[in-house]
Amino acid sequence: MHFFIFVVMEKIAFIINPFSAKKNYEPFLAELKNKVVNPLYYISESIEGTNDFIRNHFDNIDIFVAIGGDGTISTVARNLINTDKVLAIFPAGSGNGFSTETQFNRNLDELIEKINTKKSRKIDTFTVNGQLSINVSGTGFDGKVVKEFEKTTRGFTNYIKVSLKTFFNYKPIKLKFFTEEYQKYNGKYLMVNVANTRQFGNNAYIAPHASKSDGLVDLVLVKKFPLRYSPVFAFRMFTKKLKTDDYITYIPVSEVEFKVNTKNWHLDGEFNKIKSPIHIKVQPSSLNILI
Repeated sequence: MHFFIFVVMEKIAFIINPFSAKKNYEPFLAELKNKVVNPLYYISESIEGTNDFIRNHFDNIDIFVAIGGDGTISTVARNLINTDKVLAIFPAGSGNGFSTETQFNRNLDELIEKINTKKSRKIDTFTVNGQLSINVSGTGFDGKVVKEFEKTTRGFTNYIKVSLKTFFNYKPIKLKFFTEEYQKYNGKYLMVNVANTRQFGNNAYIAPHASKSDGLVDLVLVKKFPLRYSPVFAFRMFTKKLKTDDYITYIPVSEVEFKVNTKNWHLDGEFNKIKSPIHIKVQPSSLNILI
């Protein structure tokens, strides 16, 4: 086993979400202390606490490491947008979509190696009515699923159970675009997603051709399909083959406005109430991420 010690410890900060890590962050913290001399870390109990910690240490830190799920990562990233500060990740959530898409895993040795090289690159982010998203956000069926999922103990099994239960009773949402070129897509949909990367998490590839560095997001329109078709849709989603599915439409956009008759959204897997009209805007090359 390799052991590493940072040369300039005051330039790195670790932000731990004990809730997304299911309160099992102690093993990570013990390993971190074993391999790094006097690491600067913060165990967060709230978004406000995380924001305060980053603000208080902003001038003296080069790399902020988020330990948690996509919601935690998004919270940290929100403070780093359009700055020279670098985001790094140790995934500890239930889906870990963004960390998978940016090649981070649960190997602390590999993370330390990346930190020591200090190589980074800029990627896109986007906003939904001014609120940041870095991965995949959406409304409709998956917005409702996330709302119900947050009432559970999380985990992939609970996500599937909630999804199936919701599917039976869910009525499609009504979508209406303002721009003439998109009005041919007006209609009813099971869900509408905005994808900066390819997957929700757990290797569920809702937008298999999305790129986080092309200045665009994929607007993903999914029509409601018969329940008997669900296994086919799921198979195609987990094998990156949804691009050819008859129930799905992809519209690459840099900015777009529309109305939907629901306020239930998820931003990177975290439930939010957002009123229409909806304004989606890409922020090209706005987030510096460790590679």
